[in-house]
Amino acid sequence: MQITNSTIQARIEEWLTPVFDVTTQENIKALQQNDQSELQESFYKDLEFGTGGMRGIMGVGTNRINKYTLGKSTQGLSNCLQTQFKGEQIKAVIAYDCRHNSDTLAQTVADVFSANGIKVYLFSSLRATPELSFAVKELGCHCGIVLTASHNPPEYNGYKVYWQDGGQLVPPEDEKVINEINALQYSEVKFDANPALIQKIDEEIDTVFIDQSVKNGAVGATQKAKDDISIVFTSLHGTSITAVPETLKRAGYTNVHIVEEQAVPNGDFPTVASPNPEEPEALKMALDLANTVNADIVIGTDPDCDRLGIAVRNSKGELQLMNGNQTMIVMTTFLLEHYKNTEGISGNEFIASTIVSTPMLKDIAASYAVEYKEVLTGFKWIAKLIKDFPEQKFIGGGEESFGYMVGDFVRDKDAVTSTLLACEIVAIAKANGSSFYEKLIALYVEHGYYKEKLISVVKKGMEGAKEIKQTMIDLRQNPPKTIAGERVVLIEDYQSSIAKNTQDHTEHAIEVPKSNVLIFYTDSGSKIAARPSGTEPKIKFYISIQSPLENSKAFNTVNDQLDLKIQQIKKDLNS
Repeated sequence: MQITNSTIQARIEEWLTPVFDVTTQENIKALQQNDQSELQESFYKDLEFGTGGMRGIMGVGTNRINKYTLGKSTQGLSNCLQTQFKGEQIKAVIAYDCRHNSDTLAQTVADVFSANGIKVYLFSSLRATPELSFAVKELGCHCGIVLTASHNPPEYNGYKVYWQDGGQLVPPEDEKVINEINALQYSEVKFDANPALIQKIDEEIDTVFIDQSVKNGAVGATQKAKDDISIVFTSLHGTSITAVPETLKRAGYTNVHIVEEQAVPNGDFPTVASPNPEEPEALKMALDLANTVNADIVIGTDPDCDRLGIAVRNSKGELQLMNGNQTMIVMTTFLLEHYKNTEGISGNEFIASTIVSTPMLKDIAASYAVEYKEVLTGFKWIAKLIKDFPEQKFIGGGEESFGYMVGDFVRDKDAVTSTLLACEIVAIAKANGSSFYEKLIALYVEHGYYKEKLISVVKKGMEGAKEIKQTMIDLRQNPPKTIAGERVVLIEDYQSSIAKNTQDHTEHAIEVPKSNVLIFYTDSGSKIAARPSGTEPKIKFYISIQSPLENSKAFNTVNDQLDLKIQQIKKDLNS
């Protein structure tokens, strides 16, 4: 549908009818008088479901997070649930994070569900996203909702939908829900709550969730080893303060230092420019505290506690930040080794990651004779693998954007259990005269040094969306023939589901769902992926290059060589 000024005006006029409350109408009229640009941005499109659900700026309009856009989504979801589960008492569980309006928006969602005869379990205060995933299965619910915008700026909020298995909404259910939402009129949304169907929950779920986190994340450190390490933890003003400290305490960790200035949940995130553990600046206060107390590991989680960033001591004794791929490599190898030594590997196990994450995981899987499965970006696809292959044992998996999942008791990335696992690795390694960092370098020596770099180009608003779209069109129509002096030999287009060999001009099908992703491979093994973000106004370029590493002493030299190569790739991409 082509968006015209008349289309936008029709939407605005609809929102000025009595279907919408007086405050909403007054806010729209204020934009008409004072900010036509913001008015256009608020109404030029409908919010869409991306890889992490629906996420956007809070405010009035069809392109904003508000009670009406969330109400309409919840009404559409309710209609789908009633169609699919006829004759059942449908149940839903709702959690929310520290963001502005999350609690009131969560109550709105509960109201709409209950108005449609759906039993609702609503957490009485903010909770970590992985606990919501766990609660869906624990309470036998048909779906779950979490109100969160992850690490986005303070003006954002979001709405993530989970299904019966505890994983996020995936095909074919997602298409059914989206079609139902799109077919609805705002006047059809039922906002009149049935309070008898809304039940508050809290500690009864917390206790079971944390117990399971300890069971899955504690993998062999002795009490002495736990006592001998020092941990610094920051929740970055988010929800993890409700779960991570207690999980570490129950697991036996006695020397945990919390960054108190960031421990109080606050949707303004006052001490950081961005509450994103991918950004080094977000962990600065934690790193400063760690140097003061001589900590062995620093851990910070994003506001909804599904991703974690860590720093560990390197060979010089300095704290060094790990990227998501590095953390995933060490965690997965540790889990495989633990599983091998306890239950034994039968060949019926698998690990999983995404098409834009490090290819090194495939080599690690082969070395343990387990299967490696690769999916589209977004943890919902990893959770779907567990559902689609129930005969196989999922050991662990993650993605480059700092998300990781240990086992399958939670069906989404889980910074609670992953934090505990990271501490276990540090404790066990230190007790054995090694370190997390040395484990990483040893893996590079064994499998080759894979170095990754993410470049994010921000393009905000309506014009930004057009620029991102045009960039992908240009890359498809005029793909690069060389990158950093290397021939491009294979192009995977996940939108057309076709992979093309540029040398012999053969093609083969890509056996995953369609997605707006392009991946270029060079003749030396470099891999460059281009992908518009599903939840932020960005186009992302994922670079992965590799080189043999003869021994640990050669690491710095090889690292410098690969850094130069990445700079050349960035130049060629004009990024």
